[in-house]
Amino acid sequence: MKALVVADEVEERLWTSAVRNHPADLVIGAGDLPYDYLEFLAGALDVPCVFVPGNHDPDLSGYTRYGGLSMKDGFPAVWPGPAGGVNADGRIVDVGGLRFAGLGGSVRYNDGPNQWTQRQQARRARRLVRRARFRRWRDGRDVDVLLTHAPPRHCGDREDPPHRGFDCLHRTIELLRPKWLLHGHIHPHGEPVPDRVVGGTTVRNVVGHRIMEFV
Repeated sequence: MKALVVADEVEERLWTSAVRNHPADLVIGAGDLPYDYLEFLAGALDVPCVFVPGNHDPDLSGYTRYGGLSMKDGFPAVWPGPAGGVNADGRIVDVGGLRFAGLGGSVRYNDGPNQWTQRQQARRARRLVRRARFRRWRDGRDVDVLLTHAPPRHCGDREDPPHRGFDCLHRTIELLRPKWLLHGHIHPHGEPVPDRVVGGTTVRNVVGHRIMEFV
């Protein structure tokens, strides 16, 4: 299974029909991209899209979706996310044959959306682990990909407050044991971005775009 994985930086050449030169079975978004960009990529390739929001994305909390109908606070509402996209934030979702556990957002540094203190994200991570364990008990499947916006602390993050990673992701990796953790948020600015390994999990910065094969 081949995926087009994107985060943080819009690549204009992909926002054209030229994206069809990168055939994929799935679009994976790790945050801070226009939702209509994700919608275009998935539509042009005619594949599903799974994503988590970044700290510069609109707040999607409070929305529930039933097929084509979106609700917020008990009333019909237009969902601001990408049409057809699956928001994995705080959820366990199966898309394109892969099981994703999602934790969007960044460390809180102002009053913007999709920002969490270390303690808040740790609570969200514990809930996510409980959900993953329940799904594993129900069907025997483990999480394949932990999809986040920010990286684990001291694992490719930065020391300035907005770009520090989350401490809780180390424990989340230990408990879920995914093969991959895919994240954005940290712009390389021309520097090499090596993969890192935490336990048996490969941590990959996917800012810009990557073509990945999952087996």
